[in-house]
Amino acid sequence: MMADTNVKWIAMTDDGIIKQIGNFIKKTRIAKNKTQAQIAEAAGINRWTVSKMENGESITLSLLIQILRALDALYVLDNFTISKQISPLQAVKLQKNERQRASGVTIKNKSKLPNHKSDW
Repeated sequence: MMADTNVKWIAMTDDGIIKQIGNFIKKTRIAKNKTQAQIAEAAGINRWTVSKMENGESITLSLLIQILRALDALYVLDNFTISKQISPLQAVKLQKNERQRASGVTIKNKSKLPNHKSDW
C-alpha cells in the first residue's frame, strides 16, 4: 500500500500540521538510521526536543531548522523560495522585442577583411 501523498494542509488544524511535520522528522531520521540522540547532538540540542517534535509537540522554527539541517533535509524549505514572475503584459512586451529574423552581416569596408584564399 502506498502512502497518501496528497496531504490536505488547508483542512488540517495547526496541531495536525505539527503532527505531520513531526512524523516527517521521525520517518526521515529512521530512514537515515540515526537515533534521536545522534540528531540532537548534530543539531546542538537535547534529545528531549527531538522526541517532543516527533511526538507532535510544538517547537520553535529555529529548532526545526536545526533538526532539518542535522537530518540533511533542508530541501523541504525549497517551497519557500521566491521566484520573480512577470505579468502576461510584460511577457508580451518581451516577446515583441525578440528578433524574428536573421539579417545577415553587412560589411561596409571590405578592405579591412583579412585576405583569405578559398580552398576550392
